[in-house]
Amino acid sequence: MKYLKQYRIPFSGLSTGKHSFDFDVDEKFFACYEHSLVKEGDLKVQVDIQKQENMLIATFDIQGTMKLTCDVCLSQFDAPIHIQERALIKFSEEDWQDDTEEVIMLSKNDYELDIAPLLYEYINVAVPPYTKCSEQGVNISCDPEMLERIQNEQEDDTSTRDDDQIDPRWEALKNIKNN
Repeated sequence: MKYLKQYRIPFSGLSTGKHSFDFDVDEKFFACYEHSLVKEGDLKVQVDIQKQENMLIATFDIQGTMKLTCDVCLSQFDAPIHIQERALIKFSEEDWQDDTEEVIMLSKNDYELDIAPLLYEYINVAVPPYTKCSEQGVNISCDPEMLERIQNEQEDDTSTRDDDQIDPRWEALKNIKNN
């Protein structure tokens, strides 16, 4: 977790106005999170912070590639990613634990903003629920050898199912479905 300390922005010494910070996200970042959907990537993050008297407005611009595993052929491929997000950071005297999607509450005593959890969330939410080489990758397609193996396996399954004896009670139920 010491690695994630570099993703903290000390805002207490900043003057009012706009400030920009650059970060790199790679496999060391993802290794800090055990259940991350993304294990490898090469991402550049630019964080622009607009400091005001009682709040910060942080805009995130995340660009690069992340390594995903194809759900069809199981090969790994680089998928381009471009994320733009915004977070509002407000300061409060009271102990407030109910952060929302866009509003983050900090106490008046806090002096730095830890953006590592935000980056982790933004990147993992951007992973599509169904990954496929030809859809998320650039100029690549699924592994033809693996697709052929899948096709052969499916053909073998259908031929073995036809050869098996079917219980007559199940056969009667098939007739109901056809009516």
